[in-house]
Amino acid sequence: MNANNEAQPRRGRRRTLVGVVVSNKMEKSAVIRVDRYVKHPQYKKRRRLSARFIIHDPDSQLQVGDTVRVMETRPLSRHKRFRLVEIIEKAK
Repeated sequence: MNANNEAQPRRGRRRTLVGVVVSNKMEKSAVIRVDRYVKHPQYKKRRRLSARFIIHDPDSQLQVGDTVRVMETRPLSRHKRFRLVEIIEKAK
């Protein structure tokens, strides 16, 4: 029995989200908005629902309007549960 493989439980899949930076006023943190589209059950029209997440930005490199990919991680503070993976597109 291999102790390295058997002893540690497999880590579940971590969520990755794509969003737009809406605030970067904090040190080493930013707020992103993640939009999703949901069809209304009765009227069949698509509605945009959005959620805001506070993410960890260790180098404070994000600007408002940047499109970013983030990944779920362990709790870093009271509200931070995501970390920056990559900047997809810089704001113009």
